[in-house]
Amino acid sequence: MSNSTQEDRLKQVKSILVSQPKPSDDKSPYYVLANKYNIKIDFRPFIQVDPINVKDFRKQKVDILKHTAVIFTSRNAVDHFFRLCKELKVEVPADMKYFCISEQTANYLQKYIVVRKRKIFTGSRTAQDLIEILKKHKNEKYVFPCSNIRKEDIPVFLEENNYHFTEAIIYETVASDLSDLDDVLYDIIAFYSPSGINSLFVNFPEFKQNDTRIAVFGPTTAQAARDAGLIIDIEAPLPNAPSMTGALELYIKKANNLD
Repeated sequence: MSNSTQEDRLKQVKSILVSQPKPSDDKSPYYVLANKYNIKIDFRPFIQVDPINVKDFRKQKVDILKHTAVIFTSRNAVDHFFRLCKELKVEVPADMKYFCISEQTANYLQKYIVVRKRKIFTGSRTAQDLIEILKKHKNEKYVFPCSNIRKEDIPVFLEENNYHFTEAIIYETVASDLSDLDDVLYDIIAFYSPSGINSLFVNFPEFKQNDTRIAVFGPTTAQAARDAGLIIDIEAPLPNAPSMTGALELYIKKANNLD
């Protein structure tokens, strides 16, 4: 996109739609942003998580007890893994090991197990961090509970390096019903995943971007937006703005002539 086109699209921002659930924390940076610049910010999850039922899980022929370790890349995976274990009356053995993508996910395990008594290995945030840990534990028999839509990096690494692992789809990520948003216009829509972009077009196949500015977080979301023919106006993370709210603030300052 040429600079002239970017300049043409640089219009005042009064409203933002964030395609995620409303933050429960009163100190969320989104609320700070809304108050600081007197902007309306609405939240609406563009995707929802549907559980896989026991009958469909059984069709995958995954025997959880034949594994020695579980790989968790999200809190949704934790919730649905233990939900299925309960419904299947499977008691997860005390010596099961847990490999978590982040400290946040590892801490979330406390909802289901006594963490201090278990073997938990934690990456610092990314799939690559977790892969570095998995390299030191090649002899485990891993089960990888995940969604029907998931990133390739971890299963591809396990497969290419001949790890013993089983992928188990335990929940589905599907487009939310957004039909009530049809006539609601926002200056900016912020997206965090390719699934969110997909949901926009599932709900509004005739969507025309016009003056709506599109904000994306992460390279896979940016690629999905470009593949869908959208113009990206705000791309996070930036070197000077590692978060979506930081990138939005930089844009708002420029668009609303607040520099």
